[in-house]
Amino acid sequence: MTVLELIKAGERQLLDAGVAFGHGTTNAFDEAAWLVLWQLGLPLDSALDDPQNDQNSVANQAVPHDIHAQVATIFIARITSRKPAAYLTREAWLQGVPFYVDERVIVPRSFIAELLMNGSIDYWLTESTKQVLDLCTGNGSLAVLAAMVYPDVSVDACDISLDALDVARINVDKHGLQQRITLLASDGLASVRGPYDLIVCNPPYVNAASMAALPPEYHAEPALALDGNSLGGVDGMDFIRQLLVDAPAHMSKNAVLVLEIGNEREHFEDAFPHLQAVWLETSAGEDQVLLVTREALFELFPLSPFLPAAKPDGLGE
Repeated sequence: MTVLELIKAGERQLLDAGVAFGHGTTNAFDEAAWLVLWQLGLPLDSALDDPQNDQNSVANQAVPHDIHAQVATIFIARITSRKPAAYLTREAWLQGVPFYVDERVIVPRSFIAELLMNGSIDYWLTESTKQVLDLCTGNGSLAVLAAMVYPDVSVDACDISLDALDVARINVDKHGLQQRITLLASDGLASVRGPYDLIVCNPPYVNAASMAALPPEYHAEPALALDGNSLGGVDGMDFIRQLLVDAPAHMSKNAVLVLEIGNEREHFEDAFPHLQAVWLETSAGEDQVLLVTREALFELFPLSPFLPAAKPDGLGE
């Protein structure tokens, strides 16, 4: 069998088993390609268009029969465990950048990554943008991408989970960013520094009904990073309610917060009907990620005791 034939056979297995996707791939063919190429030690970005006259292409490479069983094992593991493929390969790619992952963190897939890489939020930043916070950093991927995109900034990456921070440390070290990314243990914003010129956050936001209906692949991930109902709510906004109250105290005068809320726009707007937010265009549409300024947050919570006067731009601690 060729590489492409193995991939197509794996695709059929995944479809027949009814596994769920969404952790780096969105369909059976792409997931099968990921698993086969990884198991064979081939580049994950190999072209697989099956050229008829190019027998040297990756797609047409013959795979020795004794290797077929090795490939089969990873499909068996994927189907029987219902774990995301990234947990089996210990690797996930985000915007073309590889990251280490394991069961201590959710598989990185934030749409904020593409906004960082394509410059969609640059309009709201200035030359004074020097201090960045990646809140709920997980495996540290957004912190790493922010440091790559903005070479003049320093990034704090925080998470309540010490296990997640251990994984983030692997990725910070992997990409040689130890001097520019500081990892912090913090419950929300309770133990961060600041003020920050940019805060990016992919928080737990899944509502209670959706949590109950998630397929096994999502339940294999830490619920702490997904479930937005930790304080007894049902709309997924528990963490976000406190975040929006606390954030301005940790933001410089012209700072912005970029917040991912997935498929929860309706719940978000019901919870914060008067908040002036900018919805950002992503590959999944305009309902996944929003941007809000410090000024807009201050207008929403004018009497909050958590709002000291902001320091001038760029004067981080």
